Amino acid sequence: MVRWIALVMVIVVAALGFVAWKQYATPPAASQSAMGGGMPPADAGTMPPAEEPADPGLHWTVPDGWRAGAPRMMRYATYEIAQGTECAVFYFGKGQGGSIDENIDRWAGQFEGSPNPKRSVRTVNGMRMSRVRIDGTWTQPGTDMKSQGLQPGYRLEGAIVEGPQGMVFFKMTGDAGAVEAATPALESLLSSLSAH
Repeated sequence: MVRWIALVMVIVVAALGFVAWKQYATPPAASQSAMGGGMPPADAGTMPPAEEPADPGLHWTVPDGWRAGAPRMMRYATYEIAQGTECAVFYFGKGQGGSIDENIDRWAGQFEGSPNPKRSVRTVNGMRMSRVRIDGTWTQPGTDMKSQGLQPGYRLEGAIVEGPQGMVFFKMTGDAGAVEAATPALESLLSSLSAH
């Protein structure tokens, strides 16, 4: 009798061990919270979000020649402008995403030596907008925010808009010459911003 109980216990333990191994060996399905709480997937992967991203409460006109890129983690939208030049739009929700200074410091920290950004503030259609330009050697931060290599001669043109439903971040990066050429189009997009 004791042998049978011991044998049953061994089988039960083995079965439970197999179930536990299977659960941890199989990657979990991508949940909405794992993908940024409703945001399209920051700098990795092209898996589309499970549902529409949160609405930032703003409309804008996309410049001619800018192409919508594939969804990327934490991004509301990505626009491909030229080879290696893009404009990423981030919206994390009302009261989310950190302060303006924290974000500008984070952007500067993505350049070698954290260069001093050129900053300005203006109002667009009743909304406060902080503009920033950073030039230098881009450290190509990946999804883990570690450098993927150095890119000298880079530029970041950014805008942080205090919209009706929270801050919306526009971040254009690429070779300084290509970003310079695309800056009038970015200004056109920013000037078209309107709340809805």
